Amino acid sequence: MPERHDIGDPVHPPLQGFLNRCYEQFVPDDSGALADYIPELTRADPAHFGVSLATIDGYVYEVGDSGAAFTIQSIFKAFVFALALETLGHERVESAIGVEPSGEAFNSIRLTGDNKPFNPMVNAGAIACSGLIHQHVGDGAFDLIRQTLGRFAGRELDVDEAVFASERATGDRNRAIAWLLRNYSVLGGDVDAVLDVYFRQCAVLVTARDLAVMAATLANGGRNPLTGEQIISAYVVARTLSVMTSSGMYDYAGEWIYRVGIPAKSGVGGGIIAALPAQLGFGSFSPRLDGHGNSVRGLRVCEALSAHFGLHVLNRNEDVRTCIISDYRDVGVSSRRNRQSFELKILQERESDIRVIELVGALSFASMDYVSRRLAGEAPPVELLILDFRRVPSATTAAARLLAEALAGVAARGATIIVAGFDKDSRLWQAICSEDFSLPTLRHFPLLDDAIEWAEDQVIYRYGGFEGLAKTTHLSEQALLAGLTLDEIDHIAAIGCARAFKIGDRIIAAGDPAASLFFLQSGMVSVKLPSGARLASISPGMPFGEMALIERERSADVWADTAVQCLELPLSAYASFRKSHPDCGELIMRNLASLLAKRLVLANAKVDLLSAY
Repeated sequence: MPERHDIGDPVHPPLQGFLNRCYEQFVPDDSGALADYIPELTRADPAHFGVSLATIDGYVYEVGDSGAAFTIQSIFKAFVFALALETLGHERVESAIGVEPSGEAFNSIRLTGDNKPFNPMVNAGAIACSGLIHQHVGDGAFDLIRQTLGRFAGRELDVDEAVFASERATGDRNRAIAWLLRNYSVLGGDVDAVLDVYFRQCAVLVTARDLAVMAATLANGGRNPLTGEQIISAYVVARTLSVMTSSGMYDYAGEWIYRVGIPAKSGVGGGIIAALPAQLGFGSFSPRLDGHGNSVRGLRVCEALSAHFGLHVLNRNEDVRTCIISDYRDVGVSSRRNRQSFELKILQERESDIRVIELVGALSFASMDYVSRRLAGEAPPVELLILDFRRVPSATTAAARLLAEALAGVAARGATIIVAGFDKDSRLWQAICSEDFSLPTLRHFPLLDDAIEWAEDQVIYRYGGFEGLAKTTHLSEQALLAGLTLDEIDHIAAIGCARAFKIGDRIIAAGDPAASLFFLQSGMVSVKLPSGARLASISPGMPFGEMALIERERSADVWADTAVQCLELPLSAYASFRKSHPDCGELIMRNLASLLAKRLVLANAKVDLLSAY
């Protein structure tokens, strides 16, 4: 496993940091040997080591010699099998080639009891696949195969003619396999022509990055995540991945599925691909091979990837439904607290200090990787990051791990992390609080509104906004009385009644007659439903109970959060004032309409954003 000291990399997304650590840890490993039964392969540089991951949304991670070209060798077998299924149909292909693991070496000269190749991932099955395609399209078989491999990779691929010549000059064992297939009528037509197609396939040049994109195309249901082209059908992908799972790593396949558990295919040129459905594609290149013909370093990276993030394909808790990411940075979402004008001014000036991201839907490894890239790309980094998981019904183990690493990276850049919407006994919280990570500034709130209000308070406090909290505001600062003259405001003060409340007092009770409205002059109050759910928090300079102007019964409770001083204005006294000051009454109703409109704008902004997906 990679060392843990770099977890929480402040520069790279977690997956890039993971690959970097793997590269640093495994690059010194010089075990294994170059393939020598094809002489040209011995010319490979044994020091080469490159790794790449491609996501299904088209993002590619790379480290090391990921752009170094090498020959694809047996990795082509998975894609040519897919091409045969797509072109000829499964009945024709399955009539000639089995799908059972052989337990034999990849170049074994042995067939099943009914004289068919065991599966398309061994040489016999791949030669049979080449024969089927050659029989179908004739001399254009290799061009079709090369073009198809290029469509999987997202670019045109070349052939290493020297390796092709070496393959053909030393391919007697494959010739024996081909003639055995011909003897049992599995292979028809010109055997030498079919073998040339087979040998040329082995010599197609690719990079670790190409392999990652090709694997990601399989993981993405046959659609290339870079070009958007649908290469093969989902039906064909499912059958290709099934055979890769059982037979892609030859006589190491059982050990592979136990230790790593991701559909894969290796080649003696040093390449490995692995495709995790609906998540990502993996590609690596390191020419030093173990006794099974698999890249030593490539195996170690795959094992680390699976173990670190729990990406075993048989982990059926992997929910791959799309997770929508609602980023409220440009919407201006605020808490339910009604702020004073000077507080609003601070929040408007420092709006970039707080960022709210809401996740909607099941959280998978792939969707969490996308979130982590968004967070790592922040420039400059945000000061207060709020992540809301209220609409996340489930999260995979891999996603939770990736989330924790992403948050550690954001925290390392100086941000305060605030999470909301899940309980502390959830998998997400357990992952975040793991001893692997250091998040000293982490805050947790059950509700998003509480998290936003806390973050707003931090910004206001940092920039002097609470210095006058204990001061009593004048009625002229009340939003509901904006536009009234001082004489008119003094008249309202004279007909009102000064009230004081202690912390925890219920000022208004739901269901009571709405007989007055209040102007908060100092302290804070909260408007809550009888269930306890908070609707709003009110700061000095704001009214509460003002719905009495249009409703006959109180619809919510109002509680004193601090010691409170306010002016209560009975509706009977207000009615007399309005009769003697009709213009003032009309202005107050306009101010009320404006306050209600602002609340609707905030609510609709969030509704509109969610309905856009």
